[in-house]
Amino acid sequence: MHTPRKRFGQNFLVDDGVIHAIVNAIRPQPGETVVEIGPGLGALTRPLLERLPHLHVVELDRDIVARLQKTWPAERLAIHSGDALKFDFGTLGCDLRVVGNLPYNISSPLLFHLMTFAPQIRDMSFMLQKEVVERMVAAPSTSDYGRLSVMLQRRFHMEWLLDVPPTAFDPPPKVDSAVVRLIPKTPAEIAPLDDTLFARVVATAFSQRRKTLRNTLGGLLKPADFVALEIDAGLRAEALPLGDYERITCRLMEA
Repeated sequence: MHTPRKRFGQNFLVDDGVIHAIVNAIRPQPGETVVEIGPGLGALTRPLLERLPHLHVVELDRDIVARLQKTWPAERLAIHSGDALKFDFGTLGCDLRVVGNLPYNISSPLLFHLMTFAPQIRDMSFMLQKEVVERMVAAPSTSDYGRLSVMLQRRFHMEWLLDVPPTAFDPPPKVDSAVVRLIPKTPAEIAPLDDTLFARVVATAFSQRRKTLRNTLGGLLKPADFVALEIDAGLRAEALPLGDYERITCRLMEA
């Protein structure tokens, strides 16, 4: 019997109907390189291995690693013992399909980490806190729209697949969950610019949500820059669509 560990944010998926809905949405095919983050007690691992001859998993909890090693032979299940936040997904090849019921306490930093491997990923299907999914897919000028929305929408197409109630887990979390699919955009769909600078612009703009762009971006943009970009400096960060953040970055690259 494995006791869920709070420090790992463990809530184990136990509802068969939800499990099969997720695996059917992923539709894993033999020959694909599928990577599961945080397999836990194998709720998704088991049905994935019913459809795949081989699966990679990344797991931090050593007790769970030991349990997985006893359950499946190494030729079926490649276990990468360690922290997904530090794992080099690039070592697993290209055209990766990444899946998982992500620990909710690290979901945002993990999504940012995975973004760096986008060129090697075909798609990612994750169970997340519903509130996080709402932020990921949010449109400008809504309360959910923020840094996470802009950063992810630059690199991925996102699709909200299904909602999952707390009762699908043991122990039940205090929040609703949802499953989302992220498909990396092609290079042709991504405006070429300095990604480090772009990330800085977005983080700075949203650093104080209640303040106007004149205040938050004042250290980067002069009043004349706002005029040239035709962006109202009196707006707040949440009012600007992705394209405006890309245009601001291009302006700064030219300076």
